[in-house]
Amino acid sequence: MKTIDQLSKLYSQGRVSRRTFMQGAVAMGLTISAASVLAVRAEAATPTMGGHMRIGMGHGSTTDSLDPGTFENGYSTLVGMTFANNLTEVGPDGNVRPELAESYEASADAATWRFKLRSGVTFHNGKSLTAQDVIDSINHHRGEDSKSAAKGLLSSVTDITADGNTVVFTLSSGNADFPVIMTDYHLQVRPSNGDGTIDWASGNGTGGYELKSFEPGVRAELTRNANYFKDTYIQDVTVMSIVDVTARQNALMNGDVDVIDRVDPKTVHLLKRAQNIEIQENTGYLHYTFPMRLNVEPFGNYDLRMALKLSIKRQELVDKILLGHGKIGNDHPISTAVPYHNAEMPQRQFDADKAAFHYKKSGHSGAVQLSSADAAFAGAVDAAQLIKASAAEAGIEIEVVREPNDGYWSNVWNKKGWAACYWGGRPTQDWMYSAAYTDDTEWNDTAWVGTDSSKKFNGLVKAARTELDETKRRAMYYECQTLISDDGGSIVPMFANYISAISKKVGQPEVTAANWDLDGAKCAERWWMMS
Repeated sequence: MKTIDQLSKLYSQGRVSRRTFMQGAVAMGLTISAASVLAVRAEAATPTMGGHMRIGMGHGSTTDSLDPGTFENGYSTLVGMTFANNLTEVGPDGNVRPELAESYEASADAATWRFKLRSGVTFHNGKSLTAQDVIDSINHHRGEDSKSAAKGLLSSVTDITADGNTVVFTLSSGNADFPVIMTDYHLQVRPSNGDGTIDWASGNGTGGYELKSFEPGVRAELTRNANYFKDTYIQDVTVMSIVDVTARQNALMNGDVDVIDRVDPKTVHLLKRAQNIEIQENTGYLHYTFPMRLNVEPFGNYDLRMALKLSIKRQELVDKILLGHGKIGNDHPISTAVPYHNAEMPQRQFDADKAAFHYKKSGHSGAVQLSSADAAFAGAVDAAQLIKASAAEAGIEIEVVREPNDGYWSNVWNKKGWAACYWGGRPTQDWMYSAAYTDDTEWNDTAWVGTDSSKKFNGLVKAARTELDETKRRAMYYECQTLISDDGGSIVPMFANYISAISKKVGQPEVTAANWDLDGAKCAERWWMMS
């Protein structure tokens, strides 16, 4: 005798009719109402072709570009992941798997990696994918004058060559995480110009959707690539930048968009009441930060940095900004979901007396400016005001500077001395550090270089990358977290859950990825619209 789960699976696969499903479910003891609910769920799990998905993103700026090296927010990331591909990708189960590569293998010391390319892949203009396209796409980030955010990730790459349809990477030392690094959203493959450069400006990719138009910080229009090497379902996709959280949520409520990211935790309970909307919440690597740049006064002063770290009520931020949809942080970027997270490390707490001690020792006087905008994350301005209030209890005056949302990532972040920020995080410690903390990355948004601790940290990162002894590697990564938390310029008060809201007209697989928001930024490729 079939179970209700088996019957639901047969219905979702189209092997029994709705009438047969309903009759069978009722025969198993379900009410007609309960059977109808199960039928709707089964229908939602059945991919259907066609339709138009409209995605509202809480990111985007008029300074955005199609150059993958410049991608700095979720709008650019999702657009790029929709029309282009990487050598590898993170699957819904969180595991790394081949994408443009058909397979990959490493030498015994993990210092040489061979990626065999998938045959038959073409760019949207009909050009066949070649090893040279991959080589030039990766080298786009490696040049001496490169300003790419991925430059630091590739610092260990000494050579990239072609062996027929296989791309061979030679590293200065072994790196067991190298296939994971190749999933980075900056490292998308674009067509070679034949002179060592790539054509990034045209938006020509190999992805599931062809880019028809792109307005920086406004919208992108895409249509299904019939020659894609994976199954896709949606015909047309529109990605819109709607940075204002109220406008974004209203757009979903009014039916102007089908999917939104970055739901304000304050309104989750209201959206849950809407019968046509579902809330999706994933715990991953997302964390909200307040980086202090050591090369901007007065943040080069260790005692001032420590005073500010000690003057923050972290649980208050989680309670009032995230409304419990997250966890407190400890001034380093490694979440509990990342291997070698140091759970033994003492949790930094608000301590007005110690904060006042370090502040007096710093010799600073006058207001400390903190730049913020909700472009950084929903509630960033309110979070800055809470930091101002708690710091006042330690005798520290903070001036909150409310910055414009548009241009925030170009004009404020990585430039102003102290500002609100968010990081999607990374699945490995080496990747996270190489993206934002080592001395060779353009995205070291704390300018944490030159101190004794930063020098020690950089040495440990390089050593851990090639260390195969698990015990030794763990000890190295534990010390890395301690060094960042103590000496680094980043205040990491909280890890936030990804909260999205999705129309019930949208169908999804049972498991979605959590490495980035919206199914690892692959929602257009993996989801479908229901008729």
